[in-house]
Amino acid sequence: MFEWKPEYSVDLPVIDAQHQRLFALAGELHAALINGKGYSVVEQCLASLVDYTKVHFASEERLMARYSYPQTREHIHEHEQLAAQVISWQVKFRTGETTLGLDMLMFLKSWLEHHIAGSDQRYSAHIRSQTAA
Repeated sequence: MFEWKPEYSVDLPVIDAQHQRLFALAGELHAALINGKGYSVVEQCLASLVDYTKVHFASEERLMARYSYPQTREHIHEHEQLAAQVISWQVKFRTGETTLGLDMLMFLKSWLEHHIAGSDQRYSAHIRSQTAA
C-alpha cells in the first residue's frame, strides 16, 4: 500500500530519503494493522510515524526558509493540518476512543502522494532554480 515510486522524487536527495522513510514507516503501520498486531506494536508504529513526520516537516520548512520560498506559509499550513489530523488519531487510539483502520491509511496515502506531487514539487523546483543560478 505504501510503496515509494521514482515519480515521487523531488530531486532533492535529503528530502527524497525522508519521503522514502515516511513511506516505510506508514508501511510498517499498515502491516501491523493488517497482521493483527497488538495495541503496543500498532501504537509504536504510529508514534514512530508521527515523530518522524515532525522531523521531516521541520527539515522541509528550514529549506523553504533558507531559499525564501514564496509559498512557505501555505506549505506550512498543509503540514499543520496533517499533523493535527494524525495527532488526533493518535490521541483517540491511545485513549481507546477509536481504532485505526483502512480509511485512515487511505487518507494518509492519498495525502502523501498528492502533497509530494503538488506542494513538494513546487518548493523543490524553486530550490533547484536557486541553486542552479
